[in-house]
Amino acid sequence: MLNGIPLVDAHVHVPLLTTLRPAWIQWARDFGPEGILEDVWDSDGRPRPERLDELFGEQGVDVALLFCEYSPQATGLQTFDDLLPIVEHSPSKFRPVANVNPHLHYPIAAEVRRQLDLGAAALKLHPVHGRFRCDDRSLYPAYQVLQERRVPLVVHCGTSSFPGPVNENADPEILLPVIRDFPGLKIVLAHGGRSQWYDTAASLALSHETVWIELSGLPPKRLPDYYASFDLDQLARRWIFGTDWPGVPGIAQNARVVASLLAEDAAAAVLGGNAMRVYSGLPQLSAEIPVEAVASRPEGS
Repeated sequence: MLNGIPLVDAHVHVPLLTTLRPAWIQWARDFGPEGILEDVWDSDGRPRPERLDELFGEQGVDVALLFCEYSPQATGLQTFDDLLPIVEHSPSKFRPVANVNPHLHYPIAAEVRRQLDLGAAALKLHPVHGRFRCDDRSLYPAYQVLQERRVPLVVHCGTSSFPGPVNENADPEILLPVIRDFPGLKIVLAHGGRSQWYDTAASLALSHETVWIELSGLPPKRLPDYYASFDLDQLARRWIFGTDWPGVPGIAQNARVVASLLAEDAAAAVLGGNAMRVYSGLPQLSAEIPVEAVASRPEGS
């Protein structure tokens, strides 16, 4: 916990470095803590589960959702199965998130079921790097599996600077047919409409009870600017905390800034409560102290 408040980081990357394109390595060095790749990954490019567990514990993280990505033209092939040794080391702290690419997986429903059967807490789609639209009917069998199993869908909704992105596929409005056709499917908008779709993402979250905004890749102090057209405390009740680690200076640092922006009950929901409601199989944790204490405590206390 972060000084007594449950903390879920809903967007974390821990791939094998040897599976990645150089742009990902440079991104982690440019935006993450100094030396993070040498600290967490061994000389063969494999993440060290014991060090990752220790580091996330130091940051107050109760649960971290680990992402993979099948986007060979953008970031590389970060396979779901490569996450499993980390999960096995600390299954109460680390949960994997499934990923599929309709250009690579067929039949797609079978691969979604396989990854869910191995413990995935959600399914992530990356239409920008994978070069597909999320309203493509070829994805509907995957959505049907998610709805039946009550597992959420996470979609990259924001521009990307990695090689060869199809950024127009990040428009949250593309998901309108999916929202309509799968009314029981919870949908999480990762990156919250980053760059030009903040208002669209916010409007979808406020008008559809199944839609949520996830904050990874967004500097917390800029959130009031990004969503200036909306009541922040009202919108925040649809927010889920996430960082896009390792491309972030500090998880606890970000969490404290988010908490400082919001009313106490809204902050508690954003830091962990909403994630525990949305994602499949997360432990249900309760706060031990007032949330306002989290926002006021210095880093590392």
